[in-house]
Amino acid sequence: MKMRTKLPAILLAGALTLTASTLLPGVSPVHTASAASAASAALSIQIDGTAVQSDVKPVVSHNRTLVPLRVISENLGAKVDWSNSQVTFTKGDLKVTLKPGSTSAVKNGKTVQLDVKPYIQKNRVMVPLRFLAETFGCKVGYSSGGSSAITISTTPLVIGQTPVKALQYEYHMTMGGVISQISGNAYSQSVYDLFEQNKGAKVNAPASYSWMANIDLPGSYYKNAQYDFLDKQGNSIKRYDVYSLVNAFPAEELAGFEKTLLYDAMEDQWYIFSPSAAEAINEQINTASRNGFLKEISNTVA
Repeated sequence: MKMRTKLPAILLAGALTLTASTLLPGVSPVHTASAASAASAALSIQIDGTAVQSDVKPVVSHNRTLVPLRVISENLGAKVDWSNSQVTFTKGDLKVTLKPGSTSAVKNGKTVQLDVKPYIQKNRVMVPLRFLAETFGCKVGYSSGGSSAITISTTPLVIGQTPVKALQYEYHMTMGGVISQISGNAYSQSVYDLFEQNKGAKVNAPASYSWMANIDLPGSYYKNAQYDFLDKQGNSIKRYDVYSLVNAFPAEELAGFEKTLLYDAMEDQWYIFSPSAAEAINEQINTASRNGFLKEISNTVA
């Protein structure tokens, strides 16, 4: 989102370093502590239009804006770990390590400099937003009105030639089902990659498969979840169903059956699927829920 030349007065307290570029022309940074405190108190964070839930707000310090590392990085598709007094976050081939109190970080083996030292606030590591924006290749700007927000925009997943607007997640139980939608481009990308990169060999459809477990036929599969990648009109442009083997039989009767199968609905094709990939997808769903990126659409569970 393009930043406006005129910003609300409450934002002028040094928040103008939010982009990976320079200060806006004609605007001088404000150095008073009270102004910086007011600006920090007013700021919230949005990623791809969704408000980020965090118990620590962005902070303006020395004309730089710092944000909580974990919640921002997770919502940009990274995994964050804390060990030996340092933080490591990874995403695909990207690996970054930094320490609170240090002006340097290590990105894929190379040392990079930070313009503000990360520090710990309320058990959260605060890092310069500019550094995260450059690291993840995001666009950063402002949304102003009744409230003021830092807006972080990422590139959407494109399937075929159609951008994905949301990921729909559906599961059913004995007495009903739940349908939810997940916003945030990083979640759609991460889940899609887990499906595509962990497809195994093609297989024939099982003799029995449904939302309900069939305990009468060995080799039956029950449907764990359905994942639809939606366009901006809400149409499904790609769908995957994950199935698990019904373990209600002696081991010898289940010999030769795969534990997890994947059904590509658009291809009408079944695949062997990695159980660890299915678990990783569940972790993405749980992270999205925890961080406020999952919205329940329908719930018919009694």
